[in-house]
Amino acid sequence: MFASLASVLSLMLSTLLMMVGFGLQSYVIPVRSVAEHWSTLTISWFATGYTIGFTLSCFVTPRFISRVGHVRVFTALVTLLSVAVLLCGLFVDWRAWIVFRFISGLAISGSYLVIESWLNERVTNENRGMLFSLYLITTMVGTIGGQYLVPLGDPTNTTLFMLCGIIFSLALLPTALSASALPAAPASVRFNLAGLFRRSPVAVVGAFVAGAISGAWLNLGGVFTQKTGLSTAEGATLLAAVLAGSSIAQIPIGRLSDRIDRRLVMVGCGIFGVFSSIAMMLVTGSDPTIRYVVAAFVGAVIFPIYGLNVAHANDLAAPTDYVEVSSGMMIVYGIGTISGPLMVAPVMDTFGPAALFAVMTAYFALYGGYAAWRITMRRETDGMVGKTDFQPSPVPQPGLDPAGTLQQAASEAETSAEDETRPLPG
Repeated sequence: MFASLASVLSLMLSTLLMMVGFGLQSYVIPVRSVAEHWSTLTISWFATGYTIGFTLSCFVTPRFISRVGHVRVFTALVTLLSVAVLLCGLFVDWRAWIVFRFISGLAISGSYLVIESWLNERVTNENRGMLFSLYLITTMVGTIGGQYLVPLGDPTNTTLFMLCGIIFSLALLPTALSASALPAAPASVRFNLAGLFRRSPVAVVGAFVAGAISGAWLNLGGVFTQKTGLSTAEGATLLAAVLAGSSIAQIPIGRLSDRIDRRLVMVGCGIFGVFSSIAMMLVTGSDPTIRYVVAAFVGAVIFPIYGLNVAHANDLAAPTDYVEVSSGMMIVYGIGTISGPLMVAPVMDTFGPAALFAVMTAYFALYGGYAAWRITMRRETDGMVGKTDFQPSPVPQPGLDPAGTLQQAASEAETSAEDETRPLPG
C-alpha cells in the first residue's frame, strides 16, 4: 500500500498545485468579468469556448501522448494553462477571452488524461479505492484552496492572474523531476453514440442533462455570488460548500445505487435537486451561512449524478464495450456542459442571478422525470451483463472522466475485438 502511494506522490503533488491554479482561475475569471460589466450571456461564451476545448482535447491529446510520451505532453499542456491565464490578465477583451478559455479547456482536459493514465498504471484492485479517494481529496483541497486565494488580491489588476500562472508553472516540477516509471500510452478509443443510446437511453439523456447542470454551475456560479452581493471570501465559501456537499454525498449515493435500481436513485436525486434548487432561490439575499448550508445540499446532487449514468451504461455493456461506453458518455457530458451556460445566461440577464437555480430546477426535474419514465419502459435487468461498482468521481470539471474510468477500461480492454451489433431492448 505504502509503495503504491510513494510511486504516485510526485503525481499527487503536481495535481494539487495544478488544481490550486485551476481553482484560482475558475473564480477570478467570473469575478473580473463582472467587474468589467460584461453581460452574463457574454460570460457564458467563455464557458462555451472552454468546454469546446475540453471536449476536443479528448480526441487530440491521446495522439500526442502516443508520439512523445506523458511527461512531455503534461509539460506542454500545463505551460498552455499558464500562458492562457496570463494572457487573460494582459488582454482584457471578451472576444480574446473566448480564445484564451478555449486554450485552457484544451490544456486542462489533456492534463487530466495524463494524470489519470499515470494513476491507473499504479493502482491494483486492492488499493484502487484508497488511491482514488486520495485523488478525490487532492483535487477538492486544491480547488477550494485556489478559490480562497482570490480575496487576497485585487481581481481588477494583473496580480492574481500572474499568481495563477506561477502556480501552474510550479505544478510542472514534481512530475518533471519524478523518477517513477512512465505509464503506457492510452489505448485507441472509438465512439458510437447511436449504439450507446440504443443500449441505454436513460444513461445518455441523463449524462447530457448532468453536463448542462454542472456546466451552468461551474461557469456561472461565480457570477451568481458576485451579483447577489457576496464578498469574494463569502463567494469562495459558497463555491467550496457546493464541492464539499458533492464529495460527501458521492459514496452514499453510489453505494445505494449498487444495491437497488440505479434509475430509482436517479429519480431520487432529481427530486432532491428540485427542492434544494428551489430552496437556494428562496434564501438568495439571506444570511450567507444559510446559503452555505443550502449550497451544500445542491452540491450533493450536482456532480454525483453523472457517475450514476456512467455506472448504469456500463451495467448494460459487455467488458469489451467499456472503452466505447465510457468515452461516449464523456463526450455526451461535454456537449451538455457546452449547452448549459448558453441556456442559463439569457435567463439570468432577464430575471436576475437567482434565475440560475430556476433553470437548474427544470433540469433536475427533467433528469428525474426521464429516469422515472424509463423505469416504466424497461425492467432493471433487461440487457444487463453484470452490475458494475459505482466509482466516486474527483471534483468534477466539464467532461472529466470519473475516477479515470476511461483509462481503467482501456487497460482492461487492450485485446478487445471489434464490437458486434446486437439487438438490445430500447
